[in-house]
Amino acid sequence: MKLPFTKMHSLGNDFIVIDMRNANLKKLSLLAKKLCDRRFGIGADQVLLLDNSLKADFKMRIFNADGSEVEMCGNGIRCLGKFIWDKKVKSQKSKVRKNTTQQLSIETLAGIKYLRKIGELIEVNMGEPILEPEKIPVKIRQRSAIVNYPLKIKDKTFKITCVSMGNPHAVIVVNDVRSVPLSHYGPIIENHRLFPKRTNVEFIQILNRTNIKMRVWERGAGETMACGTGASASAVVSALLSLTDRKVTIHLTGGTLLINWSRKDNHVYMTGDAVKVFEGTIVITAKAGILK
Repeated sequence: MKLPFTKMHSLGNDFIVIDMRNANLKKLSLLAKKLCDRRFGIGADQVLLLDNSLKADFKMRIFNADGSEVEMCGNGIRCLGKFIWDKKVKSQKSKVRKNTTQQLSIETLAGIKYLRKIGELIEVNMGEPILEPEKIPVKIRQRSAIVNYPLKIKDKTFKITCVSMGNPHAVIVVNDVRSVPLSHYGPIIENHRLFPKRTNVEFIQILNRTNIKMRVWERGAGETMACGTGASASAVVSALLSLTDRKVTIHLTGGTLLINWSRKDNHVYMTGDAVKVFEGTIVITAKAGILK
């Protein structure tokens, strides 16, 4: 079987996008692991699968490089939006919206997300941030938000603030993000017993009231050059701690994202780019065990 794909990225956070609506595949976790391998596959942080939806214009499924399926990806959903617009893909659920040329609704495991074009950029309504521990989820017995909670990691204690943007995040404020040994502490915090579904980990440095520098360790992918949900969570946390305004620019290794935690509806709006790198076709044989 020949399987078409599109390689895309946003700020260096890279994806393999596949239209699954007519593909006859199984073992999607195995497929993601094979395709994301940077030596023996195409190479990417995640695989994005486009499918039909009964609730929205389209549906997105997301698989990490380690094969785990996750709820939401902010950079990924912008890339999927660009893929849909570039390919002029038509929604089967025409009653949702007759004109999808400027706006889209996409079903995810974190709910329906709404996209709109702003010039060459794409804005995503990420919804309201979730602060309740049991909903993030975090195994801490309290009803109030987890703010500056002391998390002991062997020889060091980090003050974590937890939030979900459809997926879990632990945000840590530091003086200098460049000096953080992320490859050491990232996986330890990701897999800590406090996080039953693991967690994404963001280290942030406050530059001023409207600018934040961030490095991220993504659950199931390791350190990436950017993370849209992580940037959204970091903006929420910095505002909660009264360190910044609610509208900030997040400076990541791969570039910048504009995040606005709106006072009007309490929703987080993320704006950034989406770039097509190349298109290709991969041959999948029955021996791979992925075909139905």
